[in-house]
Amino acid sequence: MRMRRRAWTEPELEACPFFVEQPSAHRGQWPQLFEKQQPMELEIGCGKGVSTAQMAFANPGVNYVAVDEVRHVLAVSARNAKAAYGDEPPKNLLLSAVDALRIHDTFCLEDGIRRIYISFPNPWDERAKHHKRRLTHPRQLNQYRAFLQPGGEIWFKTDNDALFTASKRYLGECGFEIAYLTDDLHASGFAPNYISEHEQLYASQGKNIHFLIARMLPREESQPTGD
Repeated sequence: MRMRRRAWTEPELEACPFFVEQPSAHRGQWPQLFEKQQPMELEIGCGKGVSTAQMAFANPGVNYVAVDEVRHVLAVSARNAKAAYGDEPPKNLLLSAVDALRIHDTFCLEDGIRRIYISFPNPWDERAKHHKRRLTHPRQLNQYRAFLQPGGEIWFKTDNDALFTASKRYLGECGFEIAYLTDDLHASGFAPNYISEHEQLYASQGKNIHFLIARMLPREESQPTGD
């Protein structure tokens, strides 16, 4: 379901002190945008930012960049972050509008990203020709490899069985090893688990939440593919 555009979207983003308007202009310089130099993690497709705000607020020793391609969704995310942080604006969270399919234009190895979060992305499972748009497809994973730190991780959640099965294969093809995996996150006892509006909805419908942590292997131990 598409979220209806709100008239307050652009004023909200313009007034948001932690929204980055021209993300590609900061490629290689993202750490300098934060008040403190500390580990940095990236969320791709943050949506309304419900779980994003929880995670960033609970971990002040980590800098987070959360991106989505839809600006009016990011405006909602900004409001949720402000509600989570209260009177003080976030010091360890930045939001930006980024097309994930061209994310290599926005981040590089110098940005020091140690972890990527991908939660409940579009499964693109209606027609095979759409599979290359999946955020876990080899075409994407090869982009992530270009800027993830050595040993960097991808934390991936989905309710879609087919996407999860395919993603495990993609990861193996592109030089990632599965460090943790469960087909029922809520029964696994894994913590901490920051729950988004999508996760809450799917869980309430009785759907199992698939979750994995994949660790990037050294390049000499892997042979990434773009097929």
